[in-house]
Amino acid sequence: MRLLRVEPPMDIPLLDPFAQAVAKAYPQVPAGPLPMVPEYQVETSKQTEALLSTWMRISELKADVAEQGTPDIKRYQESLSSMVLSEESIRKVVKTRVVSMAIHPSESTILVAAGDTVGHVGLWNVSSGTEEGAHIFIPHNFRVNCMHFSPCNPAHLLSLGNDTLRCGDVTRAIFDEIFRGEEDLSCFDFLEENACTAIVSQWAGPVAVVDRRTPGVSSELTVDIGFTRTRTVHVHPVKKQYFLAAGSVDVCAFDVRYLRNTKENNPLSSLTGHTKSVASAYFSPVTGNRVVTVCADDRLRVYDTTSLSPTVTLLSSIRHNNNTGRWLTRFRAIWDPKQEHCFLVGSMAQPRRIEVFQDTGKLLHSFCNVDCLGSVCSINVVHPSQNILAGGNSSGRLHVFK
Repeated sequence: MRLLRVEPPMDIPLLDPFAQAVAKAYPQVPAGPLPMVPEYQVETSKQTEALLSTWMRISELKADVAEQGTPDIKRYQESLSSMVLSEESIRKVVKTRVVSMAIHPSESTILVAAGDTVGHVGLWNVSSGTEEGAHIFIPHNFRVNCMHFSPCNPAHLLSLGNDTLRCGDVTRAIFDEIFRGEEDLSCFDFLEENACTAIVSQWAGPVAVVDRRTPGVSSELTVDIGFTRTRTVHVHPVKKQYFLAAGSVDVCAFDVRYLRNTKENNPLSSLTGHTKSVASAYFSPVTGNRVVTVCADDRLRVYDTTSLSPTVTLLSSIRHNNNTGRWLTRFRAIWDPKQEHCFLVGSMAQPRRIEVFQDTGKLLHSFCNVDCLGSVCSINVVHPSQNILAGGNSSGRLHVFK
């Protein structure tokens, strides 16, 4: 009638204005301990019990601590070439984009954890085939920014959401709450081998020192380090009092012993040269003598941190497309725990791949599979002792090379 320019009859009542669509609220995760029960289940199923019992069993087995020498580059390249991806090693583990991952240190079973953008933590027993599968838990309200299995007790999986740091304890089948922040949280790392204390960063810039032995969910200390944004923190593997913080264009090393609740917390060292925002910065795994950073100026940079002097020497600057855009998680270059001088990073190149670089800037290897790997794996994690690599993409799917 409107198109025909005809007035409606007067006896037809006008419709009410359209009601505003009300967003469906996602059920909020309560504070305090949560039972380790998968999504949409009131109690654990047999498959879930099998997964949790496997996690508990492999956490009781102590890995051999025999000194394994770092392999030379040639043998290391050969080991990388032997790792392949098959259809059985691909699975959707969480519902949305993967933003964090962790791998259990067990040498007998491959257990991978992934966190996504809506607070889900997925656990996948890769070694089980399809029997146990993957299970999703909801310990957080918002994105799970960082995850680590405890270095002293891998029955504990610590996960950091925007709002809280939790410890998933499989022996008690609960997600306990360790720390709740007033500001959005971005990253954490352990300050001691016993995993009792941690450094936690906030998106807005400050860092907090958290002690799990202290009652309550408050931090021991929260300080301003002069950053307007802090994306990652990472503790030195040998000198645990030192930690790296990566922010907007800043990457600095600090001494946790000298942090004070004042405006003046000067860094030990500054890793300069970044012209755009930095996505991550990590110490090398054995000595901490190298640091690799990922920057939005399309560079991977490696620094010599043998001496944490006020200015640190840039060893190599690698041209690399880091323009992941809005729908992909930003790349993080991670060191291989088994090789002090090599790191891995996702790639925008076609065909899709995960790249391995030497700290000199040389490309050593590309993990590819035209048939099985068709997406960008922004987040990757490497097993500490086995030749196993897991990569996560923006649809919640994990790819495991072994």
